Amino acid sequence: MIRRSTRFAVGFVGAAVFSAALAPAALGQSTAPDDAGTDTGLPVASPGTVGMSADALGRIAPAMQAYVDDGRLAAVMTMVARRGQVVHWEAVGTRDTASGDPLERDDIFRIYSMTKPVTSVATMILVEEGKVALDDPLSKFVPEFGDVKVLAAGGERVAADGPITVEHLLTHTSGLSYGFFGDSAVDALYVESNPLAAAEGLDDFARRIAELPLIASPGTRWTYSVSTDILGRIVEVASGQPFDAFVKERILDPLDMDDTAFWVAEEKRGRFMANYAKAGDALVIADSPTEGEYTSPPNFPSGGGGLTSTASDYIRFAQMLLEGGTLGDVRILGAETVAKMRENRLPDALVPIELGTFLSPGYGFGLGFAVMMDADSSPEPDHNGVYRWAGAANTFFWIDPEAELVGMVWTQFMPFAAYDLEREFQTLVYEAIE
Repeated sequence: MIRRSTRFAVGFVGAAVFSAALAPAALGQSTAPDDAGTDTGLPVASPGTVGMSADALGRIAPAMQAYVDDGRLAAVMTMVARRGQVVHWEAVGTRDTASGDPLERDDIFRIYSMTKPVTSVATMILVEEGKVALDDPLSKFVPEFGDVKVLAAGGERVAADGPITVEHLLTHTSGLSYGFFGDSAVDALYVESNPLAAAEGLDDFARRIAELPLIASPGTRWTYSVSTDILGRIVEVASGQPFDAFVKERILDPLDMDDTAFWVAEEKRGRFMANYAKAGDALVIADSPTEGEYTSPPNFPSGGGGLTSTASDYIRFAQMLLEGGTLGDVRILGAETVAKMRENRLPDALVPIELGTFLSPGYGFGLGFAVMMDADSSPEPDHNGVYRWAGAANTFFWIDPEAELVGMVWTQFMPFAAYDLEREFQTLVYEAIE
């Protein structure tokens, strides 16, 4: 069995329509929908009917093509939906530079930490059903966390000020870590033990994490971590189903996310984009689409970074959230639950949060997403209430309730946030709002 250490380790480090697609836009032309091609996931609209400029949206494709032309990226996928309808969907570049095969709109991407919102939704389904509560201690589901310790400055393990709760996991204030973002003694222990690679099953993974000390007492520090993977184990215990089976039955299947999974089946690998990195000035494959990490079942389904997906699948998930937990006749969550998820849940002392260069100033964190609290402090055209996340291979999405908009820009390249891809795309999108 292939060890998925890379898959899990880079979970971050580093989201319309019946049967329609968007025609490739020529320079300066509108990206207007046509009816030939792949399913966009949501209904399609002409930009002007939802208050957007076709000409302005037409600037997106050439801006993304520039990343391909100068060798920074192999390909870029962009998608914009407003008021529940897709107004822009473009693919530029090649899914595989060796073959020269062009990136197609229905191609499959590693979305890494864009898995986290899906896992958070799975958790909140169980909260609504009364099987999980936000203030439940983690030890209710994983007894090994019943006596958590914090690693003190002198190396001594001391009792934490309180238990880890489900909300701590959802907000990344659990005291857990990844090991890759810091240089503390706790981070070193994570790197040394490498539980993300060593574990066989979510139960084993949770036990291994429970053996490690906390970086801080729960609720006192925002630290990006394996918290969402631990939520996957809670989902298993509380539902009585394997985590991946629960996600498929309760989220993916109801939303018709047929190309979203924890690995890519053989019959779909012709649509799976290679993941790239730079060696000098050249793009080289960091993970193969034919024999890489996602071409066989994982050791365990990572709720923090394990999914692969397509733009048309993820836009349905994001639109469901924008519409308060429903998409058409399908209800995944109640509106009050989604409203709670997209509110900042951190105390004033812990905001704004930082994660490298990814987030602009002004972001707090809700139950599964970064949430914009102070748009005036952001250099991007953000609105208060925007919520977003991203994946290690530079897949980005955001949801803007005020503008009734979902934006996504995806590529497959590491390291994370090496370029200002999302910021450039976001600026172009908001310039298109009339």
